[in-house]
Amino acid sequence: MCVCVCVCVCVSVCNRAMLSEWFWWDRLWLPVNVTWADLEDKEDQVYAHVTHLYMILPITVLLLGLRVLFERLIAPPIAAALGVKDKVHRRASNNPTLEQYYNTHSKHPTKLCVRGLSKKVSWTELQVERWFCRRRNQDRPGVLKKFREASWRFVFYLCAFLGGLVALYDKPWFYDLHEVWAGFPKQTMLDSQYWYYMIEMSFYSSLLFSVAVDVKRKDFKEQLVHHWATLTLLTFSWCANYIRIGTLVMLVHDAADIFLESGKVFNYARWLRTCNTIFILFMVVFMVTRLIIFPFWLIHCSWVYPLEQFQPFFGYYFFNTMLVILLLLHVFWASLILRMVIKLMSGEMKGDERSDEEEEEESQDEVQNHNHTHCDSAEGPLANGH
Repeated sequence: MCVCVCVCVCVSVCNRAMLSEWFWWDRLWLPVNVTWADLEDKEDQVYAHVTHLYMILPITVLLLGLRVLFERLIAPPIAAALGVKDKVHRRASNNPTLEQYYNTHSKHPTKLCVRGLSKKVSWTELQVERWFCRRRNQDRPGVLKKFREASWRFVFYLCAFLGGLVALYDKPWFYDLHEVWAGFPKQTMLDSQYWYYMIEMSFYSSLLFSVAVDVKRKDFKEQLVHHWATLTLLTFSWCANYIRIGTLVMLVHDAADIFLESGKVFNYARWLRTCNTIFILFMVVFMVTRLIIFPFWLIHCSWVYPLEQFQPFFGYYFFNTMLVILLLLHVFWASLILRMVIKLMSGEMKGDERSDEEEEEESQDEVQNHNHTHCDSAEGPLANGH
């Protein structure tokens, strides 16, 4: 019995060793004629290593703690100063039959289902519809929660963008993209690059940790894909020493997010003119950075310029594939933005394409005239939108 256990343990260890050796095979991550031994630290050369990524966990915990403090201590006074407050809605009355249907079947029953439920509970169809309207509003996050989340992300993106500019403004590859690949992959790592990477990766990790309690958007799945793609891209670029192009990608992405989150903040404060102005700025910055600079400068830089120095390898294809996935997500969000612009210009804007807005009950006169519940949104184009 002991012999069998020992054999199983040895086989398991050998399999893990073989898997690790295959995963870190030089030809997967590095160009031809370059090995991991060439990227060992020397007196005047310091390279990025996978062990550095362990630093992400404590920084993620720190960011989550800072977020809690910000949302509890700093964001509420700002919200009060801007006049942001939650609407007071009447709660749905206690009705086990409707509650069971709401939790197990649908939150938006059809007319036929409403008719059946009204007979079960001996209510009018209007009363049943109104109950579901109130019940849905109970589950929706309030404006204050959205404001706290948006203001925290605005502060981070602003600080990250300014920090990225400080880290890159005096670097030659910031002005000449050919310099991104000068001497690759034997490019020494700078302290500014290290902290820029660690903080950005920790922030996206914190978004994944907090996804269960954050406001859930209609593009929830796309957001998860975006966060995972970004983390995968940054992790690979770190391990394969694609740090120079990685810092440029991060800087380009942070630029538009500053306007996005600040627009949300003013939207929740009902400063609609300011919100609409910021929305236009956000649209311009998003289109320029995500659909022009990102594909025609950065992806071109990552796809074309390396071939001038080395033959393509797996890491080259993998990195560029992840960049294309991000680009496809940008195209998806750009379609939502353009749809909102069209509505904004035609005066039909009542929310954004991702919003899950609160529903407001009609007055008794409106109920008698229309015989249905009314859903209204008074929020601007950046209510929740990317």
